Amino acid sequence: MTQIKFKEIKWFPEVAEHNYPAAESYLSLIYPESRVAEMMTEYRNAPIVHFKAKDIFRASRLSLLGVSNLHVEKDRKKIDKGEALSPLLLLRDERNGVVVIADGYHRLCAIYEFNEDALINCKII
Repeated sequence: MTQIKFKEIKWFPEVAEHNYPAAESYLSLIYPESRVAEMMTEYRNAPIVHFKAKDIFRASRLSLLGVSNLHVEKDRKKIDKGEALSPLLLLRDERNGVVVIADGYHRLCAIYEFNEDALINCKII
């Protein structure tokens, strides 16, 4: 039986600095400014953890963006070239029973196309 070889996903050891303002902008659409400020502090102090791509998708209840999406294609090319990706920023929305992808949705979609069982580096609060 032939074993399938998956592309290795490389990660930066820490979230890229520009991803924090992107998450803050998105979260400010959903939550009050004071809560978002607290969240940003929590993200900066949170450790990097790992979850499977398919589990993050199921928990987020979001649909998979296809390769026709410009940002997904950009991240797919990074993976093909062996370039490192920034960890995702996730939020447990216990009230609604979902995981909010505050930053990294396009990276997640790109990775899922390579391997739905890939471990995703992320920070979750």
